[in-house]
Amino acid sequence: MKKLLTGLFLSVLVLALAACGAGKKDDASSGASTDDKTDSKENVTLTVGASNTPHAVILEKAKPILAKEGIDLQIETYTDYVLPNQDLASEELDANYFQHIPYLELQIKDNGYDFVNAGGVHIEPIGIYSKKYKSLDELPKGATILLSSSVADHGRMLSLLEAKGLIKLKDGIDKTAAEIKDIAENPKNFKFDANTAPEMLVQMYENNEGDAVLINSNFAIDNGLNPVNDSIALEDKESPYVNIIAVRAGDETKKEIKKLLEVLNSKEIQDFILEEWKGSVVPVQ
Repeated sequence: MKKLLTGLFLSVLVLALAACGAGKKDDASSGASTDDKTDSKENVTLTVGASNTPHAVILEKAKPILAKEGIDLQIETYTDYVLPNQDLASEELDANYFQHIPYLELQIKDNGYDFVNAGGVHIEPIGIYSKKYKSLDELPKGATILLSSSVADHGRMLSLLEAKGLIKLKDGIDKTAAEIKDIAENPKNFKFDANTAPEMLVQMYENNEGDAVLINSNFAIDNGLNPVNDSIALEDKESPYVNIIAVRAGDETKKEIKKLLEVLNSKEIQDFILEEWKGSVVPVQ
């Protein structure tokens, strides 16, 4: 009888332990399921390289909107036009936002980058600045005009000078790729100095170098200039030089890249751009 009771007790104990084990296994399975659910909700990190102003400022405005969509936007700022593409190529960045389409095309041609334009965001009109003269009409014969040393900027800058009636470019050329040698008519015999890095043109203007200086709006704004108020002439807002999101080929279809463009082209961000820069930066949508 004692053996029977002992055996019965052991059987009950084994069943109890088995039940406990089963309970722990279910808990573990439930825990794994919870972890999987948590993982699915984890944010996707998106690292975008950008010029300080206005690009990084616009991205900062978009950051909390993207966070609600599960995208953790990391912004890396740059003060030059070379490193952002190098870092995109080396996969240190997922995208960059600093350049217009002709510059991207030239970079692809010169460096063999496998990049694509994922979509446009805004235009930054180039301005003509002068400490010496208050209008283009006042520029004297033989005046020195400072241009960017970046060849990719020349077509745009020369097209602006042509649009303002200061020069005429050769017929039949691709004006986005125009160079100083492509000037066909120069009535006032302006001298063109293209030896200054684009990020240094503001300093040249502040130092009263040259008679007129052509400056990209992002550098102007970044250094406290207001292109609308401080320039003596401004590029038309219909400029084809749209600032874009550039990515490695194939990445333009990623959900996080599409969402980034969707947010940047949203009414909320467009209204912010217009309010923040009063026409110095113009959304493309």
